[in-house]
Amino acid sequence: MIEPFKMAYTVLGGLGIFILGMKFLSESLQMLSGGVIRKAIASVTTNRFLAVLVGLSVTSFVQSSSITTVMVVGLANAGLMQLSQAIGVILGANIGTTITGWILAVNIGKYGLLLIGIGIFPMLFVKNERISGISKVLVALGMIFFGLEIMSGAFKPLRDAEGFRNLMLLLDARSLPSLLGCVAIGCLMTMIIQSSSAMLGITIALAATGAIPLQTACALVLGENIGTTITAQLAAIGSTVTARRAAMAHSMFNIMGVIIVIIFFSSYIGLIEAIVPGAADFINNAGNRPYIAAHIAFGHSFFNIAATLIMLPFLQYLEKAVVRIVPETGAAGKGPFKYIGPPGSMPPAMGVSMVHEELKRLLGDVLVALQHVGSLLQPGLKGRERIFQKIKAIEEEADIMQKEITTFTVSLMQAGTAGQEQSDRAYAYIRAADELETITDYAASISNYLKRLENNELDFSEDAWNDLSRFHAKVFAFFTMVGKTLQGEEVGSAGVREETSQLNELADAIRDAHLTRMKAGSCGALSALIFSDMAIALRRIKNHTFNLFEALSVETR
Repeated sequence: MIEPFKMAYTVLGGLGIFILGMKFLSESLQMLSGGVIRKAIASVTTNRFLAVLVGLSVTSFVQSSSITTVMVVGLANAGLMQLSQAIGVILGANIGTTITGWILAVNIGKYGLLLIGIGIFPMLFVKNERISGISKVLVALGMIFFGLEIMSGAFKPLRDAEGFRNLMLLLDARSLPSLLGCVAIGCLMTMIIQSSSAMLGITIALAATGAIPLQTACALVLGENIGTTITAQLAAIGSTVTARRAAMAHSMFNIMGVIIVIIFFSSYIGLIEAIVPGAADFINNAGNRPYIAAHIAFGHSFFNIAATLIMLPFLQYLEKAVVRIVPETGAAGKGPFKYIGPPGSMPPAMGVSMVHEELKRLLGDVLVALQHVGSLLQPGLKGRERIFQKIKAIEEEADIMQKEITTFTVSLMQAGTAGQEQSDRAYAYIRAADELETITDYAASISNYLKRLENNELDFSEDAWNDLSRFHAKVFAFFTMVGKTLQGEEVGSAGVREETSQLNELADAIRDAHLTRMKAGSCGALSALIFSDMAIALRRIKNHTFNLFEALSVETR
């Protein structure tokens, strides 16, 4: 006899334990992955096959295609990933998420509590980060299996309920309307729950108890593949055109794949039954179907792998299609710094990697600002006002980026799921962003000093211009050398300290020469003050460049 209230809270409780287990599994795998995710993201190139492999591997680590696709939309929105790369990673994420089905297909639900018991005490009391992470994986798997077992137990009365059997006669996926109805239900439920893994767990639990047949379960899974794309669509709202196109490509790919499978649905079910050992409708002594979970997992994997392999040669056409569907809307650019989704929901390994990429972009902007300063130090240069405006624009953008990097990174770390290495790197990036932003402030100050010189119709002597230009060139070279650390190149600490010492000596020599010119009367009072301010600003840029090196040295340890 069915007790609706009891069934409802039992299913919800089991689903809650299941989702919490998936969350723990994702967090612990990210922690254990170390720099793998970071390296995988950095390795994405225009090679579509490599992009697919990156999407597959990252999703396998985080056990959530939604997290991966939101990350891709974020990277595309920040201008760090091209549309073709984003599409490739999303296709790989579709394959990677099918691993969840195989985890659920392992019939060890009765051992869920055992896994929790084995893992919970090392997870809570062992200080070693790796042991704690492995223990958390065991606890997570135990919660997943135990939650699935609870849901399966709650669904058992449904198989004997006449009302539910009548509903399943309408949704048996044997006719086209019934098939479309199952796909729509799977899609809608996934959109509501915002987790295809959770819906897959519910589907397997229903099928394992005999409440729904294989074809209904597979039709629901097809709908879940469409429903999971809503996460990326929501993430892309208000973002750049590239991000919206990446989200649209995800939806189009899954929808087209589902349409093709619907056309050949009977053959699709027949293929699953022919390849996977054990009859899907076999019932054991306990009244359960022990083999149907593997059938569902295989169908899920086969759909995504086959669709990806078929689509790979035609990615350029999918790209052209989404470009037509989502056209340029005018003056959109990359924006100063844009991340999609609340930072608390971003996996630390991915979030820190995104900050690293954004820092490299900020470093490039600072280099451009310093190059402009070098141009301004050439006497008689035409078009100074245009260069003044460019430096000002970079300084304003750097202010925004530094603020957003700090806010995003602090929120990311407050989620409490980052390992020590990720935490050290994150806070090193916060300091690096602050140093880079301060350097742009001094670049803007030098620009203002030169504007002041020009407005007062003053000038420096030829020796003074040469001193400033020479000092700037040395400081610029020093900044370029330190910047290589952020690009992953090895920069020796001894060489940096020696260069700092030489720059200090050069600064002292320029100051002494300036005092000599003042005593000789070859430099007016206001000109002398402006020269002194500019020399101090260049020296401060040198100081903050050294601070930048110290911050990045923590990151590369």
